[in-house]
Amino acid sequence: MTTGLAATAAKHLLLNMTSNGSGEGVFVVRGGEGPYVRDDDGTRYIDGLSGLYCCQLGHSYADEIAEAAGKQLRELSYSPLWSASAHPAAIELAERLAGLAPAGVEHAFFSSGGAEAVETAWKITRRYHALRGEPGRTKVLARHSAYHGLTVGALSFTDDPGLTEPYGPPAIDTRFVSNTNRHGLAPEMADDAVFTAHLLAEIEDTVLAEGPETIAMLIAEPVQNRGGCITPPEGYWPGLRALADRYGFLLVADEVITGFGRLGEWFGGDRYGAAPDLITVAKGITAGCAPMGATLVGQRVAEVVNRPGAVLNHGYTFGGHPLCAAISLRTIEIMERDQVLANVRALEGGLANGMKSLAGLPIVADVRGAGFFHAVQLAGDLPDGGFSDAARQALVVDLIPRRMRDAGLLARVYNRAAPLLQIAPPLISDRPLLDRIVEIIADTLDEASRALTR
Repeated sequence: MTTGLAATAAKHLLLNMTSNGSGEGVFVVRGGEGPYVRDDDGTRYIDGLSGLYCCQLGHSYADEIAEAAGKQLRELSYSPLWSASAHPAAIELAERLAGLAPAGVEHAFFSSGGAEAVETAWKITRRYHALRGEPGRTKVLARHSAYHGLTVGALSFTDDPGLTEPYGPPAIDTRFVSNTNRHGLAPEMADDAVFTAHLLAEIEDTVLAEGPETIAMLIAEPVQNRGGCITPPEGYWPGLRALADRYGFLLVADEVITGFGRLGEWFGGDRYGAAPDLITVAKGITAGCAPMGATLVGQRVAEVVNRPGAVLNHGYTFGGHPLCAAISLRTIEIMERDQVLANVRALEGGLANGMKSLAGLPIVADVRGAGFFHAVQLAGDLPDGGFSDAARQALVVDLIPRRMRDAGLLARVYNRAAPLLQIAPPLISDRPLLDRIVEIIADTLDEASRALTR
């Protein structure tokens, strides 16, 4: 049903990552409570993607968040983190984040979102190398199919031509290496030791081919979102740390999605033995209640960029906004008090088993993920597992998303080279809700499988 708001949106609102001129109806989300949202007709849906990996607390705790926001606004509505000026909320949040972050990561530079946090990581990296007398370190290593944001700099770190080509050559010289998706690889890659050695050897070969003195940083997500919740093999992140130390580049963990409990830890990299120099965060830092990002900086990097007389010529007007910082502080307080991370750790095994039970369906090529973050890679009607145009339109574009929404679940369906179905439910979800999510997906993919094999 097209409501008045939907019609107004179609007339005036330009949406993200959307064919705005397609004439398709706009899905208007009117409200939310707990792990659910309501559309403009009042129909309730499970928010199976936590908005966009943001709503760690679902749509709960509104009174507590509003109380924290109101207190801050009554005290101080705005003051920038500019020059030698700061305000209490940002100072307190920087201290809290240092206490949660991996050992040695003790500084925070605030921004308004994830892409800005990635841009900041790049600028701090460049400043670090220049101050150490290595201005020739101008290249980045990123992984195939990764995504780190859509600002001009962050966009350089993706190799998706659909995202990059409309805007010309990349702003930053980037080389791409394999991600950790082993689906479709040789059987021996099922062994973690073999796969890790293979991946690290490729990275080292790339560094040597480019010249170690030219590599500034390597950026990677602990679990790669794009491509479908791609987990790393054992030893991969410690191996990245060893390569960074050997060749002098910085290691950046993009935790915009995996941070703040999505994998059952404050920082997802902790689960895999990561020891990054910089960490980028956003989304869950305020549980989606305000726009905020941060770049967390290790002590050895900060010691260089904070040298007497050195200037970090970089900043954002709304970075560390008092309102956002106050909301983040309250979010962290709630997550600790109500043991939200423990809830993920207690329930993730059951969710993983439920998702793995889908593997026998004809339309399922692979199931992977961790914590409250899982994906199903879909198999199509072509001999290589791909989709014909007709099957893609009928199943990936139409049946699967429509069937899930009709059943009351909002999840993500990627219509790309390897179509995917992805979930990232709120971290407050209980066992019955997670079971219901799996049940809806199972029913949907069973129907799609029957349509596929007709």
